Amino acid sequence: MLQNNSLLAQLKQDIRANTPRVQGTVKATDKGFGFLEAEDGASYFIPPPAMKQVLHGDRVEAVIKEDGHKKQADPETLLEASLDRFVARVQKRDGRLAVIPDHPSINLALKARIKRSLDESTIEDGDWIVARLVRHPLRPDDRGFFTQIDEIVVKRDDPAVPWRVTLARHALEQECPPAADEWPLREEGLVREDLTAEPFFTIDGEKTRDMDDALRIEATDDGWNLTVAIADPTAYVDESHPADQEARTRAFTVYLPGQNITMLPEALADDLCSLKPEVDRPVLACRLHVHADGTLGDYRFFAATIRSQARLVYDHVSDWLEEQPDAEAPAESIAPQLVALADLSRARAAWREANTLVFKDRPDYVFDLDDAGNVLAVRTEERRIAQRMIEESMIVANACCADLLAKEVGHGIFNVHNAFDPEKIDQALEFLTAQEIEVEREQLAELSRYRELRRALDAREDAWLDARLRRFQGYTNMSARPGPHFGLGLPAYATWTSPIRKYGDMVNHRLIKRVLKAEAAPQEASEQLTEQLTERRRLNRMAERDVKDWLYVRYLGATLDQGEVFDADIIDIRRGGMRVRLTANGATAFVPAPMLHSDRNQVAIDDKEGRIQIAGEARYQLGGSLRVKLVEAREATRSLVATPAE
Repeated sequence: MLQNNSLLAQLKQDIRANTPRVQGTVKATDKGFGFLEAEDGASYFIPPPAMKQVLHGDRVEAVIKEDGHKKQADPETLLEASLDRFVARVQKRDGRLAVIPDHPSINLALKARIKRSLDESTIEDGDWIVARLVRHPLRPDDRGFFTQIDEIVVKRDDPAVPWRVTLARHALEQECPPAADEWPLREEGLVREDLTAEPFFTIDGEKTRDMDDALRIEATDDGWNLTVAIADPTAYVDESHPADQEARTRAFTVYLPGQNITMLPEALADDLCSLKPEVDRPVLACRLHVHADGTLGDYRFFAATIRSQARLVYDHVSDWLEEQPDAEAPAESIAPQLVALADLSRARAAWREANTLVFKDRPDYVFDLDDAGNVLAVRTEERRIAQRMIEESMIVANACCADLLAKEVGHGIFNVHNAFDPEKIDQALEFLTAQEIEVEREQLAELSRYRELRRALDAREDAWLDARLRRFQGYTNMSARPGPHFGLGLPAYATWTSPIRKYGDMVNHRLIKRVLKAEAAPQEASEQLTEQLTERRRLNRMAERDVKDWLYVRYLGATLDQGEVFDADIIDIRRGGMRVRLTANGATAFVPAPMLHSDRNQVAIDDKEGRIQIAGEARYQLGGSLRVKLVEAREATRSLVATPAE
């Protein structure tokens, strides 16, 4: 009878309405308790019993209770679960099946069942799987956590674990796409110029198989005529072809240490479209003029057939141009072209130095692996003259593509990069003002004005300032409409030079061909496609980073007892310590606050300003450097722990 009493119901409603509630994200600790990070920046303690009802990363609404002078949160309603589809390891105990999520802050065995189409007898303790969270204690009618195993990823002792698990985590394809039985040319009336007699050449890495650009250059009285010939997969794959549908889904070739997952079938990417020497290949080409002062002149796009006369390697070309001992000279038809291309790249670099934005080169770190996936060494590859020659050639070719599409079509797949996130411009302005840097809002949002600011900042040579500004900077996004690319200092930028590896470049190829055939352009790319391309690029980069982190832990973890000391750059400062990058090999490590001083109370960390004081004195800051020693390698979380060696 009391349950139906309207007065009692009203009383409960009033109590609920007057009970303070907060929405926020759960942050777990390894000690059983946690915190609710509220959306207004406040933090509330979550006691251990309440933490059993939530997982790290859950977004919840919680009741706020007062315990003396302390406030604590009691999660009540689930707004968004942190786990949905996730990678985990199997736990089998006494016939019971559970999974442990592969997450650095979730170390909890969750009860599980297996999808009916899978055979439980094939799953062993420690195997890697993909699971879904199907029950959560804060959902109505759910009494606890429960999961379903949907996919078996890899056996626990398989050498390919780092690659398979990482690809599964980001829902990326594990294998290259299947090939068709045949690949007939689909020209549809496109006229190709015969350039097979001209001495084109390629420059790539020694192990590169998908060679997608070949060059031909001639010096003139006032500069250079450069022809950039690009592999043409759209000559074999139209928009209705299954390979195109698959490429659209994949969006990019995934490059991981020791393994590539191609966007197109290998028969196309590594064979039929690859610009191998001494074989005829259909290409889409741009012949452009670069003036002696590095400025761009006229350009012309056209379809052609070429026959590359030389497959050159970056290091060999650089050695020859730098007159290294024992450097092998290229063929007579190629040697003067390499000299001319080096001159062009230097002129372009000088022009960009004076007129656009130039950022410092970072070295590439290359993993040498054996057949079992073990790291034999991590090599540093600096960007030498040959790499710069190709980079400058591709930049000018892509600038021409952006100009053509903007003028003749009005849309395409453009790379748009704002210097600062539009939502953070006010914060950036406030920060710069606090640093006594006079700046107008237009200098953060307009390309021509931003160049002024960038040069002023470069002149200061302040690594801390540059690192702090990165928190406000924007990211490169795909857009169907032309827009500025602040990173390159260009009014528009559209890539077409890697159609074997990038679906957006295939889209631009087709648009260029429509211009050549004077056909009406189709409707512009949908927002859904540009968002998908942007997201897939993000996932690919995360997958590459995650595999490298795993390999770093295995490689460097085996050397901990050697006590090697590394030079390192400080790349992030958090409340719990700082992240550093080892300059010798590119690995990142975390230096916990307790390792900065024997007395934790003597360590004052200002994560917002990116500075750390030790015993009242400034010691570390973003962009700074120090020497560290690795003390722990945690494969479970793929993380390295270091301590200052100073």
